[in-house]
Amino acid sequence: MTPVIELSGVSKTYPGDVRALRSVSLRIQSGELLAVVGPSGSGKSTLLQMMGTLDHPTEGVVRVNGHDVAHLPDRQLSAVRAHWVGFVFQRFFLTSYLSAVENVAAGLLYQGIRPAERRRRATEALHRVGLGHRLTHRPRELSGGENQRVAIARALAGEPSILLADEPTGALDSASGRGVLGLFHDLNAEGATIAVITHDHAIAQEMPRTVAILDGEVRHDSGRRQ
Repeated sequence: MTPVIELSGVSKTYPGDVRALRSVSLRIQSGELLAVVGPSGSGKSTLLQMMGTLDHPTEGVVRVNGHDVAHLPDRQLSAVRAHWVGFVFQRFFLTSYLSAVENVAAGLLYQGIRPAERRRRATEALHRVGLGHRLTHRPRELSGGENQRVAIARALAGEPSILLADEPTGALDSASGRGVLGLFHDLNAEGATIAVITHDHAIAQEMPRTVAILDGEVRHDSGRRQ
């Protein structure tokens, strides 16, 4: 089976000989739920950028659904991000004057989808994350946990091959954070592929697979034998 994301010997060196990643190899199969865990400065954010095709490696190969992204022109690379990768960040990045359904639908603008279909898919995604009763509410009318669910719905509406969540509970209280993690488990049970990037080992321990990164290297991968 072709991995959704595959990194082979990926290194990233920034100016000043700062080595953020050191020969990282990682495979994520369809249907997995995993955590990439490490302290600040460990390289996990750089790893997220590589998996999400937001940056290019200095060495090594990154493949998304079997495609070597280094050989894709910018237009096709943008299409990869739009259609195959969904992003959820610590900050929700919602537009304050738009309703929940409008915020989710806005995430589909660059996929060439007609307005009526965008709204239908946005509504469906919000129901999927438990916010079917909040379609017309704006961000200021929602709790932090609800706003994060809107952000997750926006990523899901594009029907991506993988959802990359970067510290998704970092701006939430503990109860809301548990709710978001529970939602990830529910979505994964429905077939979604999700990678959670976190510094919190307690969160990582709740995931079926854990990839621990330190000093730019994968130090442990509980799914490596798989």
